[in-house]
Amino acid sequence: MTALPAPLPSATMAAVEKRRPAMAPTAGFMDSSRPSVSRAAASAESEEDFLRQIGVTEMLRAALLKVLEARPEEPIAFLAHYFEHMGLRSPADGGGAGEPPGQLLLQQQRLGRALWHLRLAHHSQRTAFNNNVNVAYECLSASGRRKRPGLDGRTYSELLRRICRDGAAPEAVVAPLLRKIQCRDHEAVPLGVFRAGMLTCFVLLEFVAQAGALFHLLEDPALAVADRRVGQAVLDTLEGALGTSDGATTPAHYLEAGSRLGPDSLALAMDRAAAGRRPSSPMTREEFLEKAAALFIAKVKPVS
Repeated sequence: MTALPAPLPSATMAAVEKRRPAMAPTAGFMDSSRPSVSRAAASAESEEDFLRQIGVTEMLRAALLKVLEARPEEPIAFLAHYFEHMGLRSPADGGGAGEPPGQLLLQQQRLGRALWHLRLAHHSQRTAFNNNVNVAYECLSASGRRKRPGLDGRTYSELLRRICRDGAAPEAVVAPLLRKIQCRDHEAVPLGVFRAGMLTCFVLLEFVAQAGALFHLLEDPALAVADRRVGQAVLDTLEGALGTSDGATTPAHYLEAGSRLGPDSLALAMDRAAAGRRPSSPMTREEFLEKAAALFIAKVKPVS
């Protein structure tokens, strides 16, 4: 049997332990891997920060919440429609030429958020509507890195166009109104001007919708046109009703004046116009709406 070696003296053991490198292999492994892990973590954190800074994270979260709320049968089509109405367009499409992509995305996100707040209450619910207008104004006035806080004319005008476009009003109808109430691109827009512009746009859309329903009563279903004499008589009656609101101070009063057209006055005007013996030329829906909107727009005060 081989004899076991004698234990080393304590002084010798202490000297050996002192000379031994502490956890050399393990320390070497950790040192070689640590930079890689740090770089990966830093890269992931940097990407998350970037997406958060330009608003993508919040925008996608909001979109997914909308999908969960609606639970549509075609989620992909729903998301496409959602992003389309948020106005996510490239700078080549207008409204953001020369701006960094991140700034453009934030701007379009603010527009979508402002529109969402503006549609929460009908303009007839004045307290709620005005509160939502204030929130929308604050959304659009948020400052970026290189911009001072406040709302400029370009953003304000873009929002007006979005409201009218989403309302499916014909371009020939809304273009004269926009020329009257929009501001210059670099002009500062105060809250009072912003509130008046939002209210005017929403009232015009409702006014045009009521005019469309009125034309539906006049038109020949087979030809989709109305007799010109009858159509013009109705427009004259509408103009007379709007004329009674000369002392009105808001566009909502013009809408109320138009809605007070009684069936008796309309029927009387139509009967008188139809009593003519000679045939009359047709009037299209587009022409009728354009003329009706012109009566409303004539009452709107331009932005000074």
